[in-house]
Amino acid sequence: MTLTPMMQQYRRIKRETPPSILMFRLGDFYEMFFDDALTASRILGITLTAREGGKGNKVPMCGVPYHAAQEYIARLIRAGHKVAVCDQVEDPSLAKGLVKREVTRIVTPGTALDEGLLREGSNNYLAAIHRAGGLFGLCCLDLSTGEFLVTELDREADLLNEIGRLSPSEFLLPKELAEDRDFMRRLRGVSGGLVNPCDDWLFEHESAVRRLRELLRTQSLDGFGCAGLVPAISAAGAVVQYLKDTGHASLAHVTRLAPYSTDRRMVLDLATQRNLELVRNLRNGGREGTLISVLDRTSTAMGARLLRGWILQPLVDTEEIGARMDGVEELVGNAASETLGRLLSDFKDTERLIGRIDCGHANARDLLALAQSLGLVPALAEALAPLHSRLVAEARGLLGDTGGLPELIGKAIDPSAPLTVREGGIIREGYDAELDEVRAVSRGGKEWIAALQKHEAERTGIRSLKIGYNRVFGYYIEVTKTNLGTVPADYIRKQTLVNAERFVTPELKEYEEKVLNAEGKAAAMEYAIFQKVRERVVGETERVQRIGRGIALLDALNSLASAARRNGYTRPVVNDADVIEIVDGRHPVLELALADERFVPNDTLLNTETDQLLIITGPNMAGKSTYIRQVALLTLMAQVGSFIPAARATIGVADRIFTRVGASDELSRGQSTFMVEMNETANILNNATEKSLIVLDEIGRGTSTFDGISIAWAVAEYLHNTSLVRARTLFATHYHELTELEMNLPGVKNYNVAVKEWNDEIIFLRKIVPGGTDKSYGIHVARLAGLPRKVIERAKDILNALEEGCIREDRLPKPEEGRGAPEGPRQLSLFETRPNPVVDELRQLHLERITPIEALNILKRLKEKSNGPD
Repeated sequence: MTLTPMMQQYRRIKRETPPSILMFRLGDFYEMFFDDALTASRILGITLTAREGGKGNKVPMCGVPYHAAQEYIARLIRAGHKVAVCDQVEDPSLAKGLVKREVTRIVTPGTALDEGLLREGSNNYLAAIHRAGGLFGLCCLDLSTGEFLVTELDREADLLNEIGRLSPSEFLLPKELAEDRDFMRRLRGVSGGLVNPCDDWLFEHESAVRRLRELLRTQSLDGFGCAGLVPAISAAGAVVQYLKDTGHASLAHVTRLAPYSTDRRMVLDLATQRNLELVRNLRNGGREGTLISVLDRTSTAMGARLLRGWILQPLVDTEEIGARMDGVEELVGNAASETLGRLLSDFKDTERLIGRIDCGHANARDLLALAQSLGLVPALAEALAPLHSRLVAEARGLLGDTGGLPELIGKAIDPSAPLTVREGGIIREGYDAELDEVRAVSRGGKEWIAALQKHEAERTGIRSLKIGYNRVFGYYIEVTKTNLGTVPADYIRKQTLVNAERFVTPELKEYEEKVLNAEGKAAAMEYAIFQKVRERVVGETERVQRIGRGIALLDALNSLASAARRNGYTRPVVNDADVIEIVDGRHPVLELALADERFVPNDTLLNTETDQLLIITGPNMAGKSTYIRQVALLTLMAQVGSFIPAARATIGVADRIFTRVGASDELSRGQSTFMVEMNETANILNNATEKSLIVLDEIGRGTSTFDGISIAWAVAEYLHNTSLVRARTLFATHYHELTELEMNLPGVKNYNVAVKEWNDEIIFLRKIVPGGTDKSYGIHVARLAGLPRKVIERAKDILNALEEGCIREDRLPKPEEGRGAPEGPRQLSLFETRPNPVVDELRQLHLERITPIEALNILKRLKEKSNGPD
């Protein structure tokens, strides 16, 4: 196809740009052509048209206004595409032929800087993974804030857990790893981020070290604690190169490389994050009904991001936990907390503001927002003066001096500055004398011309003299031919007309240059001044980032204090012992959600010896699942550094919290509900330690009854008997047979959720009491759910028959029979036997504490009753 010069230019730029949707600037629009137009018109819902491509050929085209481009870019990014922005890089009025165009930036999910593409309370990470020598190197950089993290992990499972916690929106992978289908399937299972397969050279270690040294302006990376982190540094180097390749040459706000270890934090796998609904609910992935929705009372985006990180990565060091709680306690009981909250509510997201400023994406309003926020720092420091806890003092120290930035920006930037930075109106009057003069010329052109005309008429005595303008000759002084004899010597002839002559003077020519270019010159001068102010701000990046960290720390602590004060939380004792003891504990989310019912508190005692594995039985809907999740959430809250909803509590630190809750499948990965259940259970049994806390809900329910009970029984025994595990465990089940474990395993204790039966109705008391139960009341729950009455009645008949031992279809009662069947246990027990004195005696043992001698006497009596062999 023969293309027009413009389309040839488009094709060349498209070929030279990495795969992306190319937005091509044409006047006041960004246009897209060919396949890009087809894709964009579908995603954006805009009209697909056509344009002359050459020799009568039409090419598909669609476009969006340049001033609204960010909204459309955001929609394309959210749809999983990269967008290359191609701008005009010369003034069209000065171009000789085709306007020069270049790709000025490539926007990807992990490199987004615009507010429309970012969530305030979450980081937006670009991640890179490199595998070498049995280790996985992981790097995550949030371009919007400059946070730059690296770590190394020796197991893929730990890598996936970290990815699940950090939720990167984009990945860089070596091609070898990206082509590993099994790995990619597992990665997709924990993250939906865009994956970029990259050439191996991008991860070459020596090149990575060089790139990082250049970025961080250091001779070595050892000062950042990165010595020996080969795979992690390789991944970090790939991130830096990728950012340069996508047009992010300025990374002045990336000032630190922060290595971290997962050993210093509680590990929460994805199943636990999901099952405990820490930051996303199970219904729709939103915030409603989550732990963060209860604890997040932050006033700033920075504090919200920090608190989210605390919740997803609780502490395991009791000293660090204590320091957080000291800060929370001080704020709970101090009036400074409310003052602090009011001041913080006016503080903008300085971390992302300085990120945009450093990357050259900021406008004048961003600078004003930064100045307004930094201007609050002295008042914040004053409000903190009465507070002395370690972390509050640390935050106050981070605030420090603002480096004169509020004053500089306040003097330079006009408070009513527009969003654009190249069209003027952004610099204050009085800041720059030369700019003020140019503006005066631009604004006062007509007045100056009128004044000059009056002056020249008086000077020459030519009353008919007039000053005019045309686009060919510019400004001129016109004198009729009858007055040519009185024209001054400094007039220079410019044009001869029939009845007049036109002249110019040096003064008029000088002014013409000023007035004709004044508006454009003023805009250019304003942009240059803006750039100088921006560079001055960029020079204080580390100061601004330090202040941002202080604000985030204060805000997160104050948020926990506010939640504690509002919801009546108390400070737990946190230590390294193995005991978890909670008195009158409450579920932090459900107690706030209940509108017509008071939440019933419950006690908990767990340790690794006498109360290591609690079997929780009881009816459907009675509260078993709520209770076991509640214990996990209170433990997690304590290790976050939060107060908790309880009368009092002692929490022995958990290195991990494991959960196996609910039924779900992963059909896209070929895994049934039961397979998912077994995978999660295997993860627990293989990774739990005696410092862990395990929450199990309905193990074995995804298969046949015999198989399910067998698996549940064996899992419970393993958790109790295996010396390397013996983790504190809450085991909720409908398999009432598991209550028999208490007879043989000294660390097992039975509890049940109490109910009251009345007139064929049941009342859920929501109270956890010692002992087991053998009733599930499933049919009652089915009735509450609205099953037809005939189904309910028929289910009762079948249940009664099954409890009498009629398990064959031909011996079940007909639908019209069996109304008067005797009441009995409401669940089929696989371990039920006919009346037998031996079994009766065994059951009695379950309720008694006996000595060894008593046990021998009982065995003798059992032998006599059964008349069996020794």
